[in-house]
Amino acid sequence: MIVEHSTKQNIWTRPFFMALLNNFFLFLVFYSLLTILPLYVLDELHGTEGQAGLATTVFLLSAIIVRPFSGKIIELLGKKKTLILSVLMFGISSFIYYWVNDFYFLMGLRFFHGIWFSVGSTVMVAIAADMIPANRKGEGLGYFAMSMNLAVVVGPFLSLALIQWIPYTTLFMGLALIIVIGFLCSFGIQVTEDDVVEQVVSRRLTLKDLIEVKAIPIALVGFLTSFAYSGIMSFISVYAKSIGLFESVSLFFVVFAAAMLLSRPYTGRLFDRSGPNAVIYPSLIIFAGGLILLSMTHSVIFLLISGTLIGLGYGALLPSFQTMSIQAAPKRRTGHATATFFIFYDLGIAVGSFALGLVSSQFGFSALYIICSGVVLVTVAAYKIVTKRRTKAVNQGEALEL
Repeated sequence: MIVEHSTKQNIWTRPFFMALLNNFFLFLVFYSLLTILPLYVLDELHGTEGQAGLATTVFLLSAIIVRPFSGKIIELLGKKKTLILSVLMFGISSFIYYWVNDFYFLMGLRFFHGIWFSVGSTVMVAIAADMIPANRKGEGLGYFAMSMNLAVVVGPFLSLALIQWIPYTTLFMGLALIIVIGFLCSFGIQVTEDDVVEQVVSRRLTLKDLIEVKAIPIALVGFLTSFAYSGIMSFISVYAKSIGLFESVSLFFVVFAAAMLLSRPYTGRLFDRSGPNAVIYPSLIIFAGGLILLSMTHSVIFLLISGTLIGLGYGALLPSFQTMSIQAAPKRRTGHATATFFIFYDLGIAVGSFALGLVSSQFGFSALYIICSGVVLVTVAAYKIVTKRRTKAVNQGEALEL
């Protein structure tokens, strides 16, 4: 058990800053590759839209498969060794993109790369949580999450801007060098290992060791949301190119991230003060509206307005659903609840990238974003069902206590 001293209340320690930088570089490369690889498949490997979607799906599929076991890997190796190994292997994978000249080679690399992204991103959250004082846990993890949010805009913005001037291979090498910096930051992170190392036991691994069942209902709602969001992550750059707005697509990510970052403190307070419904229902409607506008976009101004709406809507949904998944579980199971939520979230991105790639190849990108908006509206109904059952379960529990 970690002993916390009341005198040590500062969040911004050197190790925390190193951890934040490491996480930022990891996600910067992740989002950069997520944005440009569909273009690379189409332009350099002469693939189809469906194959472009697979560049995301295969990566996330491996991340989904490994994520439930990440906790066990951390227990076996320890946090520091797991961190260094995962960032090292993530960096080596990033270098290999320079030599990719075949679609199937790319798919194999994406699967291998996704394994180490899953382990690395999981251990980074565990390490950051250990560094933050208990009475500032929410604030500290909020700052830590913003390193991912910043990477959402910096990664796509830089990669889409640079790819207009430099070859893909040069960009791949630059991204790999960024991970080298992150790897060096790993050695500056002080890690608190668990006092008791879990010994290897003979009992069989059960479902409870991997997921938190109570978090599944809200995680399913998160699945629908990330399915719709995959249309942005995987295809916005290709869509912008098809309508002659490729030079402006980097600005889409700027307004998207700005809206998400600026609104988050207000939506977080609204969530705490008025409950999740006050945040989630309006956010889903705004998200759907932004997707509908995006489907009809043929000018820069409408592209940026849709990006703002999508940032406002989607930006409030992810932290709200994640918080609800944690609240659904016992305190000792918060790690499992978080992992469960992101298993379904990653699965939504993976399935969405593949399915929407097929949609775009058959019906075009406007139809793709109309379908995404429809999925968001279905999410409204799914969320209502989940919250009704959750309220009923809480009321029954209170009645039993009486």
